[in-house]
Amino acid sequence: VQLQASGGGLVQAGGSLRLSCAASGRTLSSSVMGWFRQAPGKEREFVSSIRWTGGSTDYADSVKGRFTISRDNAKNTVYLQMNSLKPEDTAVYYCAARSVYASTYGSWGRGTLVTVSS
Repeated sequence: VQLQASGGGLVQAGGSLRLSCAASGRTLSSSVMGWFRQAPGKEREFVSSIRWTGGSTDYADSVKGRFTISRDNAKNTVYLQMNSLKPEDTAVYYCAARSVYASTYGSWGRGTLVTVSS
């Protein structure tokens, strides 16, 4: 599956952004879609995921209550609504996909940069 992330930008602390990840190439019905991020000098970390069928979600503790992941079946697109952004949310955000039967993500999109100013 091919993934295209978009929606990053510069925002002040406390502001909001919505990231999008458009998927193409194969059906997503048996997939889990995830968002990850990598801040400068740090390792990539999990942010959130959603199971395409059923819609069950998961979040990193650092974003619970502030970020919301969702999907649009008709558009084959996953969204990450980010509210109450903090400077520590600054990172390159990546979307990824894996089979529900796999433990690792095999498809990755190019990242989109989110910068939160204080």
